[in-house]
Amino acid sequence: MEPTRLAIYDHYAYAAVALIGTAVAALLLLRVLAAPRWRAGMLTLSGVVPPFLNILGVLFGLTLAFIANDTWSAHDRAMSAVYREADSLRTLDALARGLPEVPQAALRAAVSEHAAATASEWQQLAHRSSSPAAQQSADHLLSLVASPAMAHAASASVHSLMLGAVVHLRNDRDQRIALSQMHVNPLKWMGMAFLGLLTMVSIAIVHVEQLRAATVAIVLFAVAAAPTAAIVLMQGNPFQTPSFVSPAPIAQMAQPSP
Repeated sequence: MEPTRLAIYDHYAYAAVALIGTAVAALLLLRVLAAPRWRAGMLTLSGVVPPFLNILGVLFGLTLAFIANDTWSAHDRAMSAVYREADSLRTLDALARGLPEVPQAALRAAVSEHAAATASEWQQLAHRSSSPAAQQSADHLLSLVASPAMAHAASASVHSLMLGAVVHLRNDRDQRIALSQMHVNPLKWMGMAFLGLLTMVSIAIVHVEQLRAATVAIVLFAVAAAPTAAIVLMQGNPFQTPSFVSPAPIAQMAQPSP
């Protein structure tokens, strides 16, 4: 079953929640600090030393850094998979040129067909699904290369290289599809949001006696943390904008040179 549009673009919704939630939390905290009826109670919390901020701040920063690393690592793996697929297609096309005319034409046509079907799969990848046409062309390419006729037309070493290229091609496509299924893990982001809120509260407590300093510190933290988290969230799927892995290397093989 196809995922709903909300599920497909959930990382944009989480990014909006990160921005709005941080702003609301900062405003509420500043309002509590400034409210006369809360002021006396807040002043009783004075005495927390500034170095205390380092503990929560480091925990928050490390959590955000680990999540960002996962996101950008997925983008890099997706890009590597695309280039490996393109390289496998180029390898098959190059090896086909040494074959007799009939198997050469068949293999090069199959390579071109698979490249075109794969390049057309990007729309499905953006929607966290895959293309049946691309799967069929991959199966056809494997059956063609593994056929007795192709084994007879090519030498043993060349045929082995062809089979290896097709296997690598399918493995890289599977990895690309798996990476397109990535979605926001709410538990990770809830933990990071909780640490961010605690850090903001600790900033308020450290500066509780100086309202203006507390306001500046809380606003600076909110301005630094919320957009950074939103940027990471918006890059949740490597096949969606703004983080977009292009199919251009594969598409180039849809029209191989003579």
